[in-house]
Amino acid sequence: MAPPLLILQDIHLHMGTTPLLTGATLSVGQGERLALVGRNGSGKSTLLRIAAGTLEPERGSRFLQPGATMRSLPQEPEFGDAATTWDYVEAGLGPNDDPYRARWLLSELGLSGEESPATLSGGEARRCALARALAPNPDILLLDEPTNHLDLPAIAWLEKELSGFRGALVLISHDRRFLTALSRAMVWLDRGTTRRIDQGFASFEAWRDQVLEEEESARHKLDRQIVREEHWMRYGVTARRKRNMRRVGELADLRTRRREALRSAGTVRMVASEGEGSGTLVAQMEDVTKAYGDSPPVVRDFSTRVLRRDRVGIIGPNGAGKTTLLNLLTGGLQPDSGTIRLGTGLAMVTLDQSRESLDPAISLAEALTGDKSDQV
Repeated sequence: MAPPLLILQDIHLHMGTTPLLTGATLSVGQGERLALVGRNGSGKSTLLRIAAGTLEPERGSRFLQPGATMRSLPQEPEFGDAATTWDYVEAGLGPNDDPYRARWLLSELGLSGEESPATLSGGEARRCALARALAPNPDILLLDEPTNHLDLPAIAWLEKELSGFRGALVLISHDRRFLTALSRAMVWLDRGTTRRIDQGFASFEAWRDQVLEEEESARHKLDRQIVREEHWMRYGVTARRKRNMRRVGELADLRTRRREALRSAGTVRMVASEGEGSGTLVAQMEDVTKAYGDSPPVVRDFSTRVLRRDRVGIIGPNGAGKTTLLNLLTGGLQPDSGTIRLGTGLAMVTLDQSRESLDPAISLAEALTGDKSDQV
């Protein structure tokens, strides 16, 4: 059996005062298909950055086989000073990598290579970053949410491309079907530590439930043992003092184990409060057109009406103008021509692709409450 290409051992890292990784491990062998799974905020992206060598842990070791090549796709690609999409992809090529393959990948992903990164939609930016990661055909490919912002044809293309990829693959994704199709083993990151099973994502829920049931059973046994020792403390017949003090110490240890035991995180229940009732009309657009610079219009002569309690889905390929249309509809952009009328008494909330509305300089509580209340 060939030795692993990549090994992370006993990885520790804090975020502020909170421990995020507490002894996590990761081993990636040649040609493996690993799904890295866990709850939001459990540290998956952080562990993948440590694996890629772009983040140093506080403690632990990272080993990459000499000569092994690695490429990674971050959640949020940074284009830096790249003037075009080709410049960005070309900068990721090694001296022995094939530039023709890079050009082919850009073309397959619907990009010419001449686009300015500043004008890319979320899906187009993701396609460009994928071309950069895939072009070198590395020995290890680390992909963090590769299907984010991609339309359905692009996801189908990516799944086919990765199915034929011969190197090792480590995937983070919330696309269950995508993970099921591509994974052959799983690493579960939970409460700072990792567990591994050599089965695909289809087996995850049954495995997770079994692990949590075993933990709950062990916790119940510990509780019963503590009750027995406390009963002895109160009512037991005094024996030799040395033995008594030993049992007192053991009880203290049991209580410490119980107190420090990390329970699995609970299920979040979110309830959105409704604003005061507004009129029937939410928004109306008539003959709206919007273009960027000298490019052809993204939205042309578009008209629609959205009424209270409507549920509207906006679909289309990457770069078609879905985000632009939504920004027009919510007042975030002004049209070049046409009219947009919003209803009265609206309480509007938006969630943008790149989360630009979140200020990194304020706390989560301030972001959720507008710094006007201590309740969410």
